[in-house]
Amino acid sequence: MEMRRLGKTGLSVAPIVIGGNVFGWTADEKTSFAILDAFFDAGLNTIDTADVYSAWVPGNKGGDSEEIIGRWLSQAKVSRDKAVIVTKVGSDMGQGKTLKESYILKAAEDSLRRLQTDYIDLYLSHWPDADTPHEETLGAFAKLKQQGKIRAIGCSNYDAKLLQASFDAAEKAGLPRYDVLQPEYNLYERASFEGPLADLCVREDIGVITYFSLAAGFLTGKYRSKADTEGRAREGRVSKYFDDKGLRILAALDKISAETGAKPAEISLAWLLRKKGVTAPIASATSLSQLESLAKSATLALPMTRWRCSTKPAPERKRRHDRDDTRGPPRGRSPLARTLGGLPCLLRSRGRCRYHRSDMASGLRSGVGNRDACRRGRRQDDGVCALSHA
Repeated sequence: MEMRRLGKTGLSVAPIVIGGNVFGWTADEKTSFAILDAFFDAGLNTIDTADVYSAWVPGNKGGDSEEIIGRWLSQAKVSRDKAVIVTKVGSDMGQGKTLKESYILKAAEDSLRRLQTDYIDLYLSHWPDADTPHEETLGAFAKLKQQGKIRAIGCSNYDAKLLQASFDAAEKAGLPRYDVLQPEYNLYERASFEGPLADLCVREDIGVITYFSLAAGFLTGKYRSKADTEGRAREGRVSKYFDDKGLRILAALDKISAETGAKPAEISLAWLLRKKGVTAPIASATSLSQLESLAKSATLALPMTRWRCSTKPAPERKRRHDRDDTRGPPRGRSPLARTLGGLPCLLRSRGRCRYHRSDMASGLRSGVGNRDACRRGRRQDDGVCALSHA
């Protein structure tokens, strides 16, 4: 399995990170162990969890996921140095969300005990804390790094402004900065990451591991209506996606799945893997069949020969958008072009987009496209045609 460099952390991660939020929730301990065994057997190496997982389940207290992972580590055939463990601090464990130094230092010890390990590979601030200065939080992480209890640090749910402020605070105080970001990002939820935040991560060489990569399971295609979620553990998280946008995305995924044989989840994760700034998406599994599908997405190469940027290519003589500047591409585009921000634009006709005349790289489109860029025929940094009208 090809490994990816995680920003400046010194860590190398496989293209898919297994989400530990289901351990002790929708996956019991026996199932969780089987999933972790299969995950590492597939050549993947990174587990994501948090101290708060899964406090929302009746009877759980938080730390349940870490405890299951710890028991697995203690008896697993995988040596500790071959596993990258990511956990998070700062969620409400009965005291409210906080990133105060005293709390972080104690929470880290609790996580180490539950995980049955001497160190955490990557320790993240789970949520911003407006009441605690960045310097105090980063100072706590610095102490933990000096003690050898954590190897690298990052944050989750920070926007571009807040992330930049943390960089400025770290530089001014001579403290370690966040080298990893964990944002919500998927085919449905794109606006909060694409644009300034993604640009900042690329510019500062920040590793990015996305959460809700499958939109709480919506992008797997197993839920087709709100009725399908009734009485299910994820009912409250999935139901919001059943609007016109969500249904169009499912229809587009179904079309690609029918033509390629790849499952919707595999297509959704493969799309993320080729997006600007993304290192690896996080996805959870509650069965071995789901885990097998996640592993496939790490090496999935979707054939582009059947998809068109438009149903009416521009005449060969057109090299630029000329008179079409205000019109954009023809309306007769495939459902995928209308819905997923231009994945079908990746069709290469002799290495060039047939409408935009842009050189194209193989693989899925990455980068942040928009209608204006499309009208100007602008290419993305990776050379892939930017047709984005989602």
